[in-house]
Amino acid sequence: MNDHAVLHVKGRILVGPEEVRDELWVVDGRISYDRPVAARDVRTVSGWTLPGLVDAHCHVGLGPHGPVDQDVAEQQALTDREAGTLLIRDAGSPSDTRWVDDREDLPKIIRAGRHIARTRRYIRNFAWEIEPEDLVAYVAQEARRGDGWVKLVGDWIDREVGDLAPSWPREAVQAAIAEAHRLGARVTAHCFAENSLQDLVEAGIDCVEHATGLTEDLIPLFASRGVAIVPTLVNIATFPKLADGGESKFPRWSAHMRRLHERRYDTVRGAFDAGIPVFVGTDAGGTLPHGLVAAEVAELVTAGIPPLDALAATTWSARAWLGRPGLTEGAPADLVVYGQDPRADVRVLADPAHIVLNGRVVR
Repeated sequence: MNDHAVLHVKGRILVGPEEVRDELWVVDGRISYDRPVAARDVRTVSGWTLPGLVDAHCHVGLGPHGPVDQDVAEQQALTDREAGTLLIRDAGSPSDTRWVDDREDLPKIIRAGRHIARTRRYIRNFAWEIEPEDLVAYVAQEARRGDGWVKLVGDWIDREVGDLAPSWPREAVQAAIAEAHRLGARVTAHCFAENSLQDLVEAGIDCVEHATGLTEDLIPLFASRGVAIVPTLVNIATFPKLADGGESKFPRWSAHMRRLHERRYDTVRGAFDAGIPVFVGTDAGGTLPHGLVAAEVAELVTAGIPPLDALAATTWSARAWLGRPGLTEGAPADLVVYGQDPRADVRVLADPAHIVLNGRVVR
């Protein structure tokens, strides 16, 4: 298909959870619901069509030991693309991935800059490691470098305590979040445990990653403030292995991680039932492979989220939350076509028939 060809997508176009059309056209890389006049070079694909999937917690440019070379980052992005992920919220990376913006064959990335962590309280070579008095300055720096998001490390293991503990005093996060909002950025935070959540939410945070420590008494606070969560259940599945590895040195931490893992599905379902926005994120990069978006959607369904809502968490709702269009008139043609109806079985997401990015069929 050449750059001037017209793409005709027919079948069932899932524009929204309650809006289905029979066809759309792609002209000059954009979506149109009007048949182009005198279209000559036309390619037709058929099936069930969704907006390009969203991975709202993904790390392009990050590996197990920190930043990776550009060729590795490129392969990470291509792996996500082949899974149907065409929009990524990069929830912290030490690599400069701005070069991706010049590549029309790679997913679009919304960046949160580099993680901001407490000194010696996060994975080595991942984050800026600072003390509370510098938090506002570093948040301002990453707000200017990112694409409207900043990523804090809200808690991590405290070696003196032998368990998860909050990284920041409440006054520090309150000032830092206020500064991010002043600069037009939203703030999210890595949080595994329970005891960092109330301070972060009351300080005005916009989102919490993982949120395994969300408890019944905290759920109403999240819901009333509209704080979203990105559970990353495919990552939480690794907690038992992590706990086994730390058992001899940090038994309290290991037991805590196992408890968080055991109630993970109840936590997510409780949040959803209370009206807390839940979005799909895989935590790819670091130690997890890329391309896991379908597995994460399936995990949300296992947790008890209805299939249509789990689909929305990686398509219509996720795109609206991130301020990016879906299958709307004039939008960039980023879409995925499936051979079967993903509303009937979300496992269909693991096998896209066609992937269209910026109007080009890349698969």
